[in-house]
Amino acid sequence: MANESGTTENYDLIIIGSGSGNSIPEFLSDWNIALVERGTFGGTCLNVGCIPSKMFVLPADYAVQAQRGAKLGLDTSFQGADWVAIRDRVFGRIDPIAAGGKEYRATGTPNVTLISGTARFVGDKTFDVDGRRIAAPKVLLAAGARPMVPPIDGLADVGFHTSDSVMRLPALPARLGIIGGGFIAVEMGHVFSGLGSNVTLFNRSGRLLRAHDEEVSERFTEVFGERVDLRLNQLPDKVERRGDVIVLHVGGEEVEVDELLVATGREPNSDLVDIAAGGVEAKPNGRVKADATMATNVEGVWAVGDITNDYQLKHLANAEAKVAFWNLAHPDDQQEVSYRAVPSAVFSNPQVATVGMTEAEARESGQPIKIGRRDYGGTAYGWALEDHTSFAKVILHAETEQILGAHIIGPQSASLIQPIIQAMELGQTARTIAEDVFYIHPALTEVVENALLEALSTDS
Repeated sequence: MANESGTTENYDLIIIGSGSGNSIPEFLSDWNIALVERGTFGGTCLNVGCIPSKMFVLPADYAVQAQRGAKLGLDTSFQGADWVAIRDRVFGRIDPIAAGGKEYRATGTPNVTLISGTARFVGDKTFDVDGRRIAAPKVLLAAGARPMVPPIDGLADVGFHTSDSVMRLPALPARLGIIGGGFIAVEMGHVFSGLGSNVTLFNRSGRLLRAHDEEVSERFTEVFGERVDLRLNQLPDKVERRGDVIVLHVGGEEVEVDELLVATGREPNSDLVDIAAGGVEAKPNGRVKADATMATNVEGVWAVGDITNDYQLKHLANAEAKVAFWNLAHPDDQQEVSYRAVPSAVFSNPQVATVGMTEAEARESGQPIKIGRRDYGGTAYGWALEDHTSFAKVILHAETEQILGAHIIGPQSASLIQPIIQAMELGQTARTIAEDVFYIHPALTEVVENALLEALSTDS
């Protein structure tokens, strides 16, 4: 459906972004929809985010485990990684999915017109896509976010990588520098360190995963620092390339690396969409302002995912998209997204999972609280693991016994935290899930059970 000069293509709905925005429900099958994507079809999670990164994390976990066999009486060791084989296995699976999804949308759904390019507002619910003008009475903004690049002298000239490109390196670097201390930095730090690179990580603060519960953040920094050269409270003043080597100037020291990953956060693509030109309001951090129905301040415009929420989580983006699609089609039956118990996990080593308030946030809220904590090593399966660093921590309201937050660091934490997520979302008390259900003995789930029981027995 090509433009004639000066004409506008009209649709029932325009979707900007093919990540969670591509989850178009069947009840919109009779709508005339334009789906606009500026990058690789399928969005961040599929192509450069959670899925490929975890496919790299698993072999790195095995590699690290092989180096720790002695504590279990095993003679195991890590003999090296075939980076190219790992890389090609990962993207040999992912790239065809992205290509197939694009082909399906282009040819398999007649009511959807797939448009490649960058969509920018040029008026009320009207966009220019690289010279092609489109409009609709309803719009869903699902354009995501992109890596943020800090203003470090010389950085733009050295050929650095972000999470968009580092997993496709042609070879495993002998020395990898990482700037950043959040989940991308520590996940990729684990991957490359585990597979054999010497990793040096520069972080502006004194702790990694600084937004997490302080006790978890401190423990993670301590354990991770045993494998990675941590330069805490340090950022490079200048970066330069000398032949095949990248040199980072930190204070008076020069640190040489073969590749450099910049992982200092992500910024929303709201500026690329030029939301201001469409009258759409932004939060102070640049993300689109949307309410729990996912509606923006402009009638007929909704927003979901990384372009609007601060969590940057695929499972939340999918939930938001489900609600937004329903609401834009059912104006008299509006639904809301629940943010009561939004969980997240960091798939590094050690693994970290979290939901709800940190201890500091709970104390600052002024609520009466109880804290329960259980080391993995205090359970039978923890003995089997010979684990001396992992733990589960829960925070309860002292009077209602509702769970305010939970934080787990250690093996399987992303799975172990699930019953707490469900309890928080469904309004179950800590006593209910600690005392009224069975926990398999001697499964690792007893870590969660015992942390809850400890909190219940503790004076506030």
